[in-house]
Amino acid sequence: MTYQPPTGGRDLFPVDVAQKRWIEDRVETVFQRWSYQRIITSTVESMDTLMAGGAIRQSEVIELNGRGERLGLRPELTASIARAAVTRISHYPQRLYYHANVFRRSSTGSQGGQQESYQAGVELLGASGSLADAEVLLIMADCLQALGVQDWHLLLSESSLTGSLLAPFPAAVREQVKVAIATLDRVILETLPLSDTLRTLALTIMDLRGEPRSILTQVSQLDLNEQQRQIVGDLKNLIDLLESTFTENSPKLVLDLSLMQTFEYYTGVVFEAVVRTEHTCEVVGQGGRYDNLLSLFHPEHTSYPGVGFVLNGETLQQILQPQLPAVVAESDWLVVPTGPAAAAAAIAHAQTLRQAATLTRVELSLQMSLSEATLRQFANERKIANIAWVSEQGDVRVESLEASDP
Repeated sequence: MTYQPPTGGRDLFPVDVAQKRWIEDRVETVFQRWSYQRIITSTVESMDTLMAGGAIRQSEVIELNGRGERLGLRPELTASIARAAVTRISHYPQRLYYHANVFRRSSTGSQGGQQESYQAGVELLGASGSLADAEVLLIMADCLQALGVQDWHLLLSESSLTGSLLAPFPAAVREQVKVAIATLDRVILETLPLSDTLRTLALTIMDLRGEPRSILTQVSQLDLNEQQRQIVGDLKNLIDLLESTFTENSPKLVLDLSLMQTFEYYTGVVFEAVVRTEHTCEVVGQGGRYDNLLSLFHPEHTSYPGVGFVLNGETLQQILQPQLPAVVAESDWLVVPTGPAAAAAAIAHAQTLRQAATLTRVELSLQMSLSEATLRQFANERKIANIAWVSEQGDVRVESLEASDP
């Protein structure tokens, strides 16, 4: 019998881990420079938490046998962090970040067939307004710049504005209209039972995508109420702030009101980071504002605003493959006891080498029956720079392989 990981899972071998850590280390440095602190939440949560008041579909959550308690594996981190924050945190704003694995049930799996994937992201809790939105967007831009991601676009939308524009559609077809707009399915919109006025509106919303100021002008020409005009004004302020902050290395900014996130807890700005590859476009990050989510978990239903984003680890690893480590870190030393009686002295010398001020990787040779030539060949193949031959008396003979290479 051949044992394999469960469907939707995979094993990470040392090179995979090295590449994952390469990404995480650079992203984490950015998070810390913006004064964000790491939070770790439970992998297993109650289904009530994971579904976030119905914002996350039950069909996407992998449920567990909780002996009477409904439990599941987290499909994302925002709901878990919101739950943790309102139970333990008493002052705001809070700047939190995370690295974690998530699990999502799907007919095809997430991440191209995977049900388990890795994410890194931030949550800014207790802050509202354009400045808070801009902070989160700029952190995401800094992360992608630190990773060396090239040729990416920042797609920006506003969930409450798009939602209000969809309000005139009959409830029976509103969800179909929303999905058709989100997937840019013009054929579906043409065939749905809609009046000419509503069909035109649906097609207009679908096409509200492009250069921000041009799209804002088009939106302003619609029949908007006072609240919608306020949202458009706030969106313009955010775009002005981003454009005044972006440099020549910053992403191309696209205003796209057809953009709608999968989870239903977003209440304001939503966004995606999209990278153009040779054959397609890949979403490497996404997020948005959720001003009602924390109130779901607060004992008194007190509301705190929130905004955050997530980076998709596997997608980034695929895109960045040419610049990621192709091998694991090499050992610096091979310590060899010259005989059975030299084992204790060899262990002691290896420990001394490991205690150097800078990280020193030391391997202990465990097969004392091998010849010097065989051990030297082994060290060369592993690209180990130095061999320490240790005698029973603790005498050490150092051989530098780099110096002896022809």
